[in-house]
Amino acid sequence: MKYYKFMVIKILRILISYTKFRYFRSFSSRKALEHFQNNEIKKHMKFLRQYSPYYKKYKNFTDIPIMNKKVMMESFNDIVTVDIKKKEALDIALRAERTRDFSSSLKQIDIGLSSGTSGNRGMFLVSEKEKATWVGTILAKVLPGSILEKQNIALFLRANNNLYETLGSRKINFKFFDLIEKVDTLILSLEEFSPSILVAPSSMLRILAQKVEEGKLSIAPKKVISVAEVLDPLDEKYLERVFKQPIHQLYQCTEGFLGYTCEHGTMHLNEDFIFIEKKFIDKEKKKFFPIITDMARKTQPIVRYELNDILTLKETPCLCGSHLTAIEQIEGREDDIFYFRSKNGELIPIFPDFIRRQVITSSDEIKEYRIVQHDPDSITAYISSDEDLTDLLLDSFDDFCSRKNLERPRIKVLDYTFERSLKKMKRVEQLYEH
Repeated sequence: MKYYKFMVIKILRILISYTKFRYFRSFSSRKALEHFQNNEIKKHMKFLRQYSPYYKKYKNFTDIPIMNKKVMMESFNDIVTVDIKKKEALDIALRAERTRDFSSSLKQIDIGLSSGTSGNRGMFLVSEKEKATWVGTILAKVLPGSILEKQNIALFLRANNNLYETLGSRKINFKFFDLIEKVDTLILSLEEFSPSILVAPSSMLRILAQKVEEGKLSIAPKKVISVAEVLDPLDEKYLERVFKQPIHQLYQCTEGFLGYTCEHGTMHLNEDFIFIEKKFIDKEKKKFFPIITDMARKTQPIVRYELNDILTLKETPCLCGSHLTAIEQIEGREDDIFYFRSKNGELIPIFPDFIRRQVITSSDEIKEYRIVQHDPDSITAYISSDEDLTDLLLDSFDDFCSRKNLERPRIKVLDYTFERSLKKMKRVEQLYEH
């Protein structure tokens, strides 16, 4: 009886969240959205001062210092609003990573780890109520049809968590595919599952697409969603051709569900429950680091948390009419910015998008690539092509450097190889400390 009551409450929460974000959480103007956000922040501040020791001393929202992963982990015990200590939570999360059993929780709180790509491994706590709200929200924003339609949702993830399988029903069925498994094992299981929605990192989507082309996998998902990794334009074009549909994206990380692509393929930030401050990093004020405040996260508050993701604003309004901020692209992380020398020796930052453009516009014959900077004077380009494209690639970077008045670094061109791992795949990666 107790379990039945628990399930009923969970499903009701999911349906309430789904209905709110699918049908009622829209705004007539940007001003109306900002008014809503101001009211939500005031309510959230009242909650924080009452339940979080870390935030008790801050009267105003703008008084709160900028947060990051390092500070979050150092002040974990004071930030969270539940009686769970960092050490006991970390022990559970690490054990789950070792055993690949992600079903355990502590005091009905799910615990998970981030992938640690930015150098500091993070940890997240999510309550049952927050899980239900998350599921309802994400279903409202990404389901191609009604929640009453049958869906098989395949999730290819680095680590499973109760969070991803909260909703198990006859209508909507989630299945976790562990990225650590052998490809052949995953293919057999995916074929049997027959997903209507396919969710995976772009590197795994590419592997699956190649299996489809080879006739070793026969699936027909209604929607394909890229997560966790930057969706490179080269991969996007290939995946669209194989799956015969636009490739959608979810902007999801340890810190929350931050954005999604609308029916027109535009990434919108979830400002209907996340307040986002922009830390611009270019003169044109187009590229920025997001500073997020998730007004729905109570167990482990995410307040004025600065991410090192580089986001580029969309210059023209989206045709969907949404007043949520539209993003042209997620470029990558701050630590993936390259540095070239100017003619007078000054180190000039080069955003990942510029590197991608020089590669993919150099030749239509490039199938896959990876560009790694070792120092300001040395780059290795790993290229997959049926032809030797060294001269075309060098010409492309020569032209770019000439236009920007930069010294072109040495570029070594090697054959592209790809090895699967739990580490996020990066097409553009900087490997030195400057």
